[in-house]
Amino acid sequence: MNPAAPRKRHVFAIVAGNALEFYDFLTFSYFSIYIGQAFFPSHDKMLSLLASLATFGVGFATRPIGAVVIGSWGDRRGRKPATIFCFALMGVTIVALALMPSYASIGVAAPILVVMLRLVQGFALGGEVGPTTAMLIEAAPENRRGLYGALQGASQFSATFFAGLIGFVLTSTMAPQMFADYGWRIAMLIGTAVVPIGLLLMRDMPETVHTIAPGDPDRRALLKSNIRVMVLGLLILLGGTIGTYSLLFLPTYAMQILNMPAQSTFGATMLVGLAGGFIGPFAGIASDRFGRKPMMIGLALATFVLIIPGFIVLDHLRSAYALLAVAFVLAAGHASGSAVGIMAIPEAMPPAVRSGANATVYAAAVAVFGGTAQFNVAWLIRSTGDHLAPAYYWCAAAVIALIAMALFPETAPAILKRRGKT
Repeated sequence: MNPAAPRKRHVFAIVAGNALEFYDFLTFSYFSIYIGQAFFPSHDKMLSLLASLATFGVGFATRPIGAVVIGSWGDRRGRKPATIFCFALMGVTIVALALMPSYASIGVAAPILVVMLRLVQGFALGGEVGPTTAMLIEAAPENRRGLYGALQGASQFSATFFAGLIGFVLTSTMAPQMFADYGWRIAMLIGTAVVPIGLLLMRDMPETVHTIAPGDPDRRALLKSNIRVMVLGLLILLGGTIGTYSLLFLPTYAMQILNMPAQSTFGATMLVGLAGGFIGPFAGIASDRFGRKPMMIGLALATFVLIIPGFIVLDHLRSAYALLAVAFVLAAGHASGSAVGIMAIPEAMPPAVRSGANATVYAAAVAVFGGTAQFNVAWLIRSTGDHLAPAYYWCAAAVIALIAMALFPETAPAILKRRGKT
């Protein structure tokens, strides 16, 4: 079965909805210092931050569950209902989190409720990646899969840009204590304002799910035959997610470790998002012509050689210009390569298991490695006193991902045709 592809406005709705879900999920990371003060107060500011980051990581624990439940639902019943369900669930939880009373108001109930909401958010986001990525790939003309699929990664970084922009505006116009009290709550609520718009755009979106025809292998057999692809995909995403959350840790790193003002750090967040959101699709276009593997490996190598020098420059200069330059350069290389990797993995999987298998691999990688990345680097800095700990951690992950990329099969249709494989 080869379903009709969604129209461009539906593709826009998928991308916009995905960006909004990541905005809602990641704002917790951007405002972790203030959330720590509100829900995990401590005389030691670093302990308060670690508690907040640990709660951010808790949200990743339920992502594999959401991936298995909602992702497989997307394979059996449809990409559209799975996508809409996740989008609506994320909207409800972000409103509840933004309006949650602080520890000073309701005591220990506040952090308990925050943890519960993070678990629900993780469940929703874990299930969302599989159906939306599958739908983008299946909506694309064969020679444009790289572009369409790269919009998944680009939308995540676009969410980073808007979060940085809103954070920059609010910290520039509000007194520091005012922002610490409720400014971050405003930033969270802004993300929910477009939930009704997204649901409206999705209401008549066509389905792209592929059914299993009589005589075809069942889903269990398809999964078993693609174990190698899934393991390699997990290792590629290991490097991708640690790199991404290391980049997203830069604002907290600059404020808490390097004692830089909040305005410059949110400017760095904007540049990280701008670089990934803008350059990622061009990497996808290039991958349609030159192949997924050359683009992934080339961009990953370029980023790898710049990670440690970038952190050295930042630690030495501790200026806004250094922070902005390092954030943009590292994000440009890492995000564009990741955008290709995020779509190449599901592209290599059979359509009948694409949503569930991709969601599971992605959620497992992000839960185990992404959810712990910021806590780990903060703990390493506190334990060793070495400000370059995030760079070392990221580089180790990048080496593992590069090896997996070298072993991953080429999936670009144009390259396979040249090789006579399609």
